[in-house]
Amino acid sequence: MVHLLALLGILSISFSAVFVRLAAVSPVTATFFRAAYAVPVLALVWLAQRSADRRDARERWLAVVSGLLLALDLNLWHESIALVGAGLGTVIANTQVVFVVMAAWLLYGERPTPGRILTIAVVLGGVVLTSGLARHDAYGARPVAGAIVGVAAGVAYAAFIIMYRHANRTPGPRSGPLLDSTIGVMAGALACAVFDPHFTFAPGLTASLWLILLAIGSQVIGWLLIGTALPKLPVVETSVLLLGQPVFTVIWGVLLFSERLSALQWTGSAIVLAGVAVLSMQRT
Repeated sequence: MVHLLALLGILSISFSAVFVRLAAVSPVTATFFRAAYAVPVLALVWLAQRSADRRDARERWLAVVSGLLLALDLNLWHESIALVGAGLGTVIANTQVVFVVMAAWLLYGERPTPGRILTIAVVLGGVVLTSGLARHDAYGARPVAGAIVGVAAGVAYAAFIIMYRHANRTPGPRSGPLLDSTIGVMAGALACAVFDPHFTFAPGLTASLWLILLAIGSQVIGWLLIGTALPKLPVVETSVLLLGQPVFTVIWGVLLFSERLSALQWTGSAIVLAGVAVLSMQRT
């Protein structure tokens, strides 16, 4: 049952890039409404569970700060989707594992082994290939720029993960940290709105429907399922299951948007996903 919940959660978040692309709004607009539509639902869930929420004020504020970092990640990720497509944008953003390893070295003195250093180099080489090397057959409006922005999203996502872990030290329902973090995403999106000339509070009916699906399907249902199931699974299984998101998203990109990647981009995607899997397992 736990594996089924985790798989359903990962399947839900794998549609995030799809909904963002279908909404066809600016990056910060998508980030803001992903959070804004999710907050009321998460608040209701948290109210039903608040008696079991034992977190102190520090953990709650850390969750909010993690949301600010997640807003930056989402803004960059949404931009990379516009530049290089839903599938590749999601694959490249999963390089966050590389930057978590680097952060553990810089912040906590967890020096990576030679094997990890080699794997990181291979993953970064894979990212270079996902850019298509400026070849004419590369998929995406601006694939090289998309790869660069996607890596920046991975850095921001790594920072979010580290901060969010510190906000989840106390056992209890996952709705509380997720709610606080999502509030942080709203605040972060509003702070970034001045840098997005196409940001709007009125995205239109069709776009709003896709953004509601993004908020409820991914931010609420997907992450509540994942937050409930994954802590009960071995770390290795968790790492492998989480790789389902970019794999599924690549499939949706091909099926729904005809994202026909070049041979180099397919090779790069495979290298990145394999390297991320190896790094995730090595971290256990």
